[in-house]
Amino acid sequence: MYEYIIGTIVKVTPRYIVVESGQMGYLVFVANPFRYQVDLDRQQKIYLHQAVRETEIMLYGFVDEAEKQLFLKLLNVSGIGPKSALAILASEDHSGLINAIEQEDDGYLTNFPGIGKKTAKQIILDLKGKLNDLDQTKLIGQQGIELTTTEQPYLQEAIEALSALGYTKTEIKRVAKKLETYTGDSTDAYLRQGLRLIMKNK
Repeated sequence: MYEYIIGTIVKVTPRYIVVESGQMGYLVFVANPFRYQVDLDRQQKIYLHQAVRETEIMLYGFVDEAEKQLFLKLLNVSGIGPKSALAILASEDHSGLINAIEQEDDGYLTNFPGIGKKTAKQIILDLKGKLNDLDQTKLIGQQGIELTTTEQPYLQEAIEALSALGYTKTEIKRVAKKLETYTGDSTDAYLRQGLRLIMKNK
């Protein structure tokens, strides 16, 4: 079982990053890959969770221990798998997530892809009162689909990342039009803005 990895990030895609360490490249699924940057001159520390299934072994990465612990708590909820947990973590409003659980706001939770009323109520049932041990000061959030023909590379990558998180084509089209007038300076900025718009429009 891995706790973390220290290495250089050599590849960033809409679904995962590749971390090179000890002459090996590790494929790591993360909530918002574009918060990381390829930098061959700098080593970075990524916290890890290893998931072992019958046919595959997968690594999930996090910026710090608090984010990893929130992911693990989400995995303990019936009906929540790694993909859904990452989609929830991709929102930068982790404090809002915790408050929604404590206040039994299932409407807020259904904003996330793949989370219906039944699963939202299950999240509340399983996690209410069990998140107080998380350091919320550290939960700052996560800073091929033909939906647009934009020439803005940051926007296109952000759209691909939203699709990888599980948002529907209709949801993404709705925010893509608004993002075309956004003037962010990175894919991460576009993705964060897209997530804000999706949560606001629900």
